[in-house]
Amino acid sequence: MDTVAIIEQQTLPTDKKLNLFERYLTVWVGLCMVAGVLLGKSAPGVIQALRDMEFGQDSHVNFPMAVLIWLMITPMMMKVDFRAVAKVGQRPQGLLVTLFINWVVKPFSMALLAWVFFRFMFSAWMTPAEADQYIAGSIILAAAPCTAMVFVWSYLTDGDPAYTLVQVSVNDLIMLVLFAPIVGFLVGGASSLTVPFAVLVYSVVGFIVIPLVLGVLIRQRFIRQRGKTWFEDTLLPRFAPVTIIALLVTLILIFAFQADNILGKPLHVLLIAIPILLQVYFNASLAYGLMKCLRVPYVVAAPGALIGASNFFELAVATAIALFGPESGAALATVVGVLVEVPVMLSVCHVCNRTRHWFPLKEVTA
Repeated sequence: MDTVAIIEQQTLPTDKKLNLFERYLTVWVGLCMVAGVLLGKSAPGVIQALRDMEFGQDSHVNFPMAVLIWLMITPMMMKVDFRAVAKVGQRPQGLLVTLFINWVVKPFSMALLAWVFFRFMFSAWMTPAEADQYIAGSIILAAAPCTAMVFVWSYLTDGDPAYTLVQVSVNDLIMLVLFAPIVGFLVGGASSLTVPFAVLVYSVVGFIVIPLVLGVLIRQRFIRQRGKTWFEDTLLPRFAPVTIIALLVTLILIFAFQADNILGKPLHVLLIAIPILLQVYFNASLAYGLMKCLRVPYVVAAPGALIGASNFFELAVATAIALFGPESGAALATVVGVLVEVPVMLSVCHVCNRTRHWFPLKEVTA
């Protein structure tokens, strides 16, 4: 049978809403910032003790952070079904656009924007060393394509959940190979920092490979024992509170470690957000435009644009901490990405829903 793209009559989107945590993620992050700063200033001895809990001396791989990151990322990896990747050949255009944006355009455009803004435009408000840290953190953020939150954005734009799963699965596989060399190359080229490649590889193994293997093994075991429906509808929702709590506690610790930097440099948080915002909107627009030129169906185009714009901020935060420490400017830059993620992506969802008539809405088999 031939696959035929048809344009359906435009209909009003179903009224869909984020849950309480997802809708007010920026608020929760702001509250974590306040709580972390208060903790850092009121209990400096406790925070220093937590900061010193590393896997090895000067490794920057903080043990409490690592445990929290595993609790965040493993449930996300449990959602990934790599068998769906085999079906991508049926509609490759959307995936190819997403991969082009994520691995060719996005990290390099972020490196350029961060270099221009932090090295030149904002040089009056920060030292060269601070600029290097913010450049590094921005690059790490952009080099990690989004995973879990993409399913939320796809849902809000009536995207094809199966194709979204394929895009996420392929990106996760590519991250295993390209994340470390891209980060090392761009950070070394756009700043004066030297990236210890061994630590970067440890980050990939610790925060991608291990959670991915655990997620796949858990998924296979429970689907085999209880079935896919029970796994997706019953078990996965039980992990949501664990992921949320781990994320919030991680942010509290990060802001506690950075209490002095935040109180001393509140302007820097705003300055860091500017190139990140520009980069997000640029990549979303480019991906969406390419999808339109290639006449990709809307149910693929919308989540594809959102995947190209959003970030896997959990991995970015963990990597920045492993490379430069939890109190570093690089870690702060990745956390700013969390602050802007939800409001920015909701605005992109709004644009997609308002422009769905630009695209074929569905592909059917005739």
